Amino acid sequence: MNNEQQETTTLAFSEKYDETHARYYFEKHEQEFWRRLSNWRDHQICARALRIAGNPKSILDMPCGTGRFWDLLVKDPDCKLYASDNSQDMINAGLKYRPAEVASRFETFQGSAFNLPVADNFVESIFCMRLMHHIGEHEDRLKLLAELARVASDSILISLWVDGNLTAWKRKRREAKRKEKRYQNRFVIPQAVIEKEFHDSGLTIEARLDFIPYYAMWRTYVLKVR
Repeated sequence: MNNEQQETTTLAFSEKYDETHARYYFEKHEQEFWRRLSNWRDHQICARALRIAGNPKSILDMPCGTGRFWDLLVKDPDCKLYASDNSQDMINAGLKYRPAEVASRFETFQGSAFNLPVADNFVESIFCMRLMHHIGEHEDRLKLLAELARVASDSILISLWVDGNLTAWKRKRREAKRKEKRYQNRFVIPQAVIEKEFHDSGLTIEARLDFIPYYAMWRTYVLKVR
């Protein structure tokens, strides 16, 4: 365990993930057709990312949410699997609603992504989906990347919204037309900015995998820890 006391970054929306929201989060990816289709594409991309990373033999799914990718991660019977989330309610929902043979493969623990309660090089790879696009501040992204690089001995798989595609262009135009600026907890990060942050954090880009090239904002990076 990491026994050093560190200042923990707290994202403004973190506390919304209570038991009620956890159940909603679980169900929304299971019911609607377009969400099921999107979920299928996400799994396809993540399966490819795992292959590029060399099929790691120990993985931390963080933030794991309600275990949306657990059915993918358990496909390797020899892989040691961990799951963590800032919300214990999200973890509990995954353990409750996912098939027992899937959920039982994971050792779970609650923890902040900015200060994980584990030792250096705890796992070979960190699987970090759907978190980075919530982090708008440069300093906070560097904190997160430093923590991921501390915990992963070999690779990090991470998804976020990037620019350079039609959806990001439309979003930027739409936001520019708003008369009132609303609270945001999702951000499009310029490719040049995030890739420099990866480099400055000691990470090498092995692959860039786009949800729909030139159209969708979602991109998954396969990063190697230098």
